[in-house]
Amino acid sequence: MLLDDISLQTLSFLLIFAFSAGFVDSIVGGGGMIQLPALLIFLPQFSIPTIIGTHKLASVSGTLVAASQYIKQVKVDWKVMLPAVAITGVFALMGARLVSSLDKETLRPIILVLLVLVLIYTLVKKDLGTHHAPKYHGKVFFWGVMLTGAILGFYDGFFGPGMGSFLIFTFVSIFYLDFLHASAYAKIMNCASNVPAIIYFMSSGDVLYKVAIPLAIANILGSIVGTKLALKKGSAFVRIFFVVVVIGVILRFGYDIFFKH
Repeated sequence: MLLDDISLQTLSFLLIFAFSAGFVDSIVGGGGMIQLPALLIFLPQFSIPTIIGTHKLASVSGTLVAASQYIKQVKVDWKVMLPAVAITGVFALMGARLVSSLDKETLRPIILVLLVLVLIYTLVKKDLGTHHAPKYHGKVFFWGVMLTGAILGFYDGFFGPGMGSFLIFTFVSIFYLDFLHASAYAKIMNCASNVPAIIYFMSSGDVLYKVAIPLAIANILGSIVGTKLALKKGSAFVRIFFVVVVIGVILRFGYDIFFKH
């Protein structure tokens, strides 16, 4: 036995899922749709807050590494991103505080519809995200990113699934960044939205460190491989990967809504 009733075999399976989650998340987001269900399935003896806390600590490690890799290759406007990081974190905390007072399940059909629209728009716009041609600059870009951080930060704190993909889509479709720049911005803001939740779960003791740390390492390795592949292949590759992941998330949401009881 490794920890209580967690076997080495169970941990081995979780490491595979964590690597896959880090790989996928580093390119287009959506890694949480891989790692979190795996934790819920393989560790049913632990409470939901403990599972989420363990997942958050492991996944943010990969996201941080991915962000650092993108930053080395992609020019980031830090005069915009630093305030956006703060705004995203604050609104994520606000969203987290509302978790217990509202029914999150009512959001699932809405998010499913939004994801379908995102997929359709991406497929129709053949050149979406393939060229880096920012549409807005100066104050317009600044406040647009602030609004994006506030809305999606709140969403991530309150609900979360698909946060990275929504961020990337926003930067690509509204601000006209290419997928590589959008991924870099999304990773930075995604880290910011996770920090309040991680601090909360750690302070409340809802983190299995002997599981989270190995998963974090696997997540980081997957993130490194995914980021290098994305930077090597370019925005056209990331676009294709984005479409595949969005389809996967849609199927997952559809299953949860229509078939899971």
